[in-house]
Amino acid sequence: MFWWARFIFFSAVATFFLAFGIGEMARAYKVTHPSEFLASFFSSSFIILISGTLLVAFALKMVLRLKEMKKEPNNSASPKE
Repeated sequence: MFWWARFIFFSAVATFFLAFGIGEMARAYKVTHPSEFLASFFSSSFIILISGTLLVAFALKMVLRLKEMKKEPNNSASPKE
């Protein structure tokens, strides 16, 4: 059970940073100074890239765990580590 709570928490944090990065990207287009725009644009792009990748990885890990649990005859929720 702790495994699921941990990965759901990580997914929620990644979703928060994805939304934050998108908001920061929208704010970057309102900046008038070119160097400030570039700094804000590239930093928000980096935040979106990292958080999106982590979100996909966490979701994939949870889907693979569900498939693994369906294969097991005893359906134990404890992780194999």
